[in-house]
Amino acid sequence: MKAEHLNRRDFLKAGAVLSSFMIVPRHVLGKGYRAPSDKIVLGFIGCGRQSGGLRNRFLDTTETQVIAASDVYAAKREAFVAATNKWYAEKSGQSNYKSATGIADFRVLLSNKDIDAVVIASPDHWHAAMAVRAAEAGKDIYCEKPLSLTVKEGRAMVDATRKHNRVFQTGSMQRSTKEFQQAAQLVRSGAIGTVKKVYVNVGGPPKVWDLQEETLPPGLDWNAWMGPNAVNRPYNNALAPAMDATFWPKWRDYVEFGGGGMTDWGAHMFDIAQWGLGMDDSGPVELVYSEAGKGLVYKYANGAEVIHRPMEGKQHCHFIGTDGEVFVARGELRTTPEPLKGKTFNAAESKIYVCNNHYKDFLNAIRTRKPPICDVETGHRTATVCNIGNIAYQLQRSLKWDPEKEKFKKDKAANKLLGRDMQKEWKV
Repeated sequence: MKAEHLNRRDFLKAGAVLSSFMIVPRHVLGKGYRAPSDKIVLGFIGCGRQSGGLRNRFLDTTETQVIAASDVYAAKREAFVAATNKWYAEKSGQSNYKSATGIADFRVLLSNKDIDAVVIASPDHWHAAMAVRAAEAGKDIYCEKPLSLTVKEGRAMVDATRKHNRVFQTGSMQRSTKEFQQAAQLVRSGAIGTVKKVYVNVGGPPKVWDLQEETLPPGLDWNAWMGPNAVNRPYNNALAPAMDATFWPKWRDYVEFGGGGMTDWGAHMFDIAQWGLGMDDSGPVELVYSEAGKGLVYKYANGAEVIHRPMEGKQHCHFIGTDGEVFVARGELRTTPEPLKGKTFNAAESKIYVCNNHYKDFLNAIRTRKPPICDVETGHRTATVCNIGNIAYQLQRSLKWDPEKEKFKKDKAANKLLGRDMQKEWKV
């Protein structure tokens, strides 16, 4: 930790008040709760629907102190801050306990030297601009999946993380759950023989803009929401729903802001395919496009094929090997032969990194300075699989891919789509 962090913690132990939150002695928090001086200080960037669950997971660890939240939508920012302070007030038994403050511009949050790490839960088109600047500001980073909107932005995130020696956890939390860990263990251990095919069942690519302009709600800075995008789009409630909305935002369905089902659920299920194949630092070498437009086959150098069929229904990953099969979805694991499901692996036999709490794993990595279970390179490689698949769907043809150079082979049109035009202020 930086010297100012050590000094700050000494200061906190003396029971002083720092920034805008009130410090409560360890005994006030009760048994099982850490004193603020022992905690990792977090700032949240993005206060939409996803952020609440993330905040609760981090608060449940009792190892963090959330002191700031940033969003360009005032109502969401204020609601996040209010819920955070309510949690601390209830835990401390002091109704006036204030921890978090709201900030409109995330760059102001990044300038706060008291913050150790940030949690980025913004729409995908903002991820790279925020993460790169967070790394430059010396913050460790937890960023929601899919990691990036384009391949080039993902690589910029990796480069910034490495340059500034940051810890980076991608929000692919399936890696920290039992059924997916067991699936990866079985496949990586050779329990189903040589993997020949992997079926990934997730939605398809994003669609073109088709929304009408609607009245902008008070407190939403729409220009700031658009942020890095060089292409401007009018406000529509589907993109940034009001506080009382009961649906998830639809920005991920549009090419300007997300990658459709390919990157939304694909960042989960293609991630498991990559993990099982041992490709966390690589990827496919060829993408074969179905002339009927109904599918895509990723071919890997080792002979394995990952097959995507754009469809609705339960998202899953299905490995087929020479000696058996492994089917995995959330809360479900099936194997052929069936007894494989219960196969155990001791530490010496384990072929994967194992943890049971994605959020504690990130906090532990901050303390140890060792990579977490889903490091930025891993998240980038998974997002790349999703993004180049979307390029194949967009161009409606097969492509040759070089996973080392991260370029398509002899294909200018496809390589042009590896990045996007961005506002000068936000380029990475």
